[in-house]
Amino acid sequence: MANLITVGRLVWLFLVVVILYRAPVVLAGVSMLSLVAIFAGDGLDGWVARRRGSTSRFGAVFDIAGDRVVETVLWIVYADLGLIPIWVPLLVVTRGSVVDALRSLSYADGMTAFGERNMMRSSLTHWLTAGRFMRGFYGVAKAIAFVFLAGLVGFATGEAGGWVGALYGVEPLRWLGWFFVWASVVLTVVRGLPVLFDAFAYLDQGEAPTSAPPAGPGR
Repeated sequence: MANLITVGRLVWLFLVVVILYRAPVVLAGVSMLSLVAIFAGDGLDGWVARRRGSTSRFGAVFDIAGDRVVETVLWIVYADLGLIPIWVPLLVVTRGSVVDALRSLSYADGMTAFGERNMMRSSLTHWLTAGRFMRGFYGVAKAIAFVFLAGLVGFATGEAGGWVGALYGVEPLRWLGWFFVWASVVLTVVRGLPVLFDAFAYLDQGEAPTSAPPAGPGR
């Protein structure tokens, strides 16, 4: 069931992409609300898996892959539409490929990307990559950024009306939207660096390093 939710999120994502190219003004509100639902589904599939007792390493990896697809596709689309520079999706793709490749080395040893059994070796790197606060803040920042840019596609034409036009007509709100866009880019890099750092010991030793216990509450 959880994997079906992930598949549904991806199908819905590409419908949003069609809207962004074909009817960004008329359906601006639809694309924004759809992205809200897609990102809400990111937490729903994990909750369903735990609720039904159907968690698995495949499900965890598939969920991460789905998140990567959503993130990468949207950054590429927004770059293609001229809202952000092309180096942003290039950076995101590079970071995601390297991080996922390094993490895959630990999956065979029963580790996961998050949770208590991960390849992070210190409380700081654990907090940055697997801590609930940072994961939550990063997820919210990306969701706001992508929803903001979806509405901006229509507003940038100067034709968006209704609540979308009124919302984007408030300059401080546009500044806030751009803050989350660039905060997401920065966090993408910052949360990837600890994986690179801690992976060196893993590669040198040829075995999975012992995961440091999380500091305080959370994963």
